[in-house]
Amino acid sequence: MTVYIDPPTWPGHGRVWSHLISDVSYDELHAFADELGAPRRAFERDHYDIPSHRYEEAVRAGAVQVSSREVVRLLYGAGLRRPKRWERKGGS
Repeated sequence: MTVYIDPPTWPGHGRVWSHLISDVSYDELHAFADELGAPRRAFERDHYDIPSHRYEEAVRAGAVQVSSREVVRLLYGAGLRRPKRWERKGGS
């Protein structure tokens, strides 16, 4: 199982966040997130939002550190990218 995480640079809700993704499947991503103890509500379309204070924990658990640009490239390459407009067009 390989999942990836970008640096915590994304602001929101008074915190800074990372994106945790899989380049294989959402099932793989959910399994890793479950092991990490990330709540399912942290899943947003194609990634989990991980707060900065949990970044090192995710890396210790096996998440591979990559750039934010690499996260997007990996998602597109795997066919797992779900942009916001996808939701508005009736995706599930």
